[in-house]
Amino acid sequence: MNILIVSQYFYPEDFKVNDIAFDFVKRGHKVTVFTAKPNYPQGKFYKGYSFFSKSREYIKGVEVIRVPIFPRLDSTNKFLVINYLSFVFFAYLFKYRVKGEFDVVFAQQASPILSVLPAIWFKNKFKIKLYTWTLDLWPESVLANSNLKEGFLLRQLNKLVKYIYDSSDVILISSNFFKDSILNKGVNINKKIVYFPNWAEDVFTHKLDCDKNTFNLPVLPKGFNIMFAGNIGESQDFESILKAVKLTEGDEINWILVGDGRKTSWIRSEIESKKLKNIFLLGRYPLESMPYLFKQADAMLVSLKDSPAFSLTVPAKVQAYMASSKIILGMFNGEGQILINNSKCGFAVNAGDFIGLANVIREVQTFTIAEIAEMENNSKQFYDKHFSKKRLFQDLEKLFEN
Repeated sequence: MNILIVSQYFYPEDFKVNDIAFDFVKRGHKVTVFTAKPNYPQGKFYKGYSFFSKSREYIKGVEVIRVPIFPRLDSTNKFLVINYLSFVFFAYLFKYRVKGEFDVVFAQQASPILSVLPAIWFKNKFKIKLYTWTLDLWPESVLANSNLKEGFLLRQLNKLVKYIYDSSDVILISSNFFKDSILNKGVNINKKIVYFPNWAEDVFTHKLDCDKNTFNLPVLPKGFNIMFAGNIGESQDFESILKAVKLTEGDEINWILVGDGRKTSWIRSEIESKKLKNIFLLGRYPLESMPYLFKQADAMLVSLKDSPAFSLTVPAKVQAYMASSKIILGMFNGEGQILINNSKCGFAVNAGDFIGLANVIREVQTFTIAEIAEMENNSKQFYDKHFSKKRLFQDLEKLFEN
């Protein structure tokens, strides 16, 4: 097959669409990616890229066509809007760069949903089917992360979302809870909606093939270490996490934050003003180093704010934690909470319940070696059964072929 992928984000940016592109080349398919100049999440162009440079390149057998974009800069709402709109604007101007014949077009719909518009243009141009992989619900995500209220803008956004879903031949959803939300927008009930969840990157499932000393990793402090890995942003409810940190000050419990994001400076100031001694900001490390860091942790943390939009989603880090055979402690609502509790790989409390989170951490802290081993084994077995990349990609390939 000749597959066209449309995504605002692509390698060297770290998104799941990278795996799809590179793996399908290995499966013998031709893959072309239409994307933007990489600038996520730092807000500036990656080394070797600029507004005008590198409009076409080949990466691991994938032809990559890049259009200019205004970078995110400090990721405040103003610059995010400019960033989102500029991708659509320049994609329209440079869509002529995509030539040839294609069998399917696949769109990764992370934020913003606007990024699917070029895929619709290509669907109509090449008269092929459009598969839209929904990773982020709109407008729910916008409402959860902004001050947007009911009114003209929201009505127009709802119309745009419905248009994009109606234009898609198949809607792939990363969470089962997404289905009702999509249908409630007035999308045709007969529209084909297929569950296609996230998976863990290969570094979490393959044998470690490099020396951990390569990454100059820190040694974690003595005690029970809970690790959060990923984006440190508004959605993750660090206000509640820091309250749990405060509650566990005298319990030999350490909170390790790996990553970076818009909330990092605020957390650093809170640590200083509240004189918190049991939380550590390690900063960003390469993806390849994550298995070594995870191995040092006693349990992994995932959290989201109390929001209708967030209760419908399962953060991708859950699959990475499971693939690494880790105990997972969660503070969020909805499908993610159900997944963790039902798989018996950890404990998840309601969003914002920092007291409950502190209590389950103290409980896990008392586990025997046998109890820890059982829960870690549950985590890996659940991953292998439900989120194996090999099985998911086989299903996606059959979907394309059919």
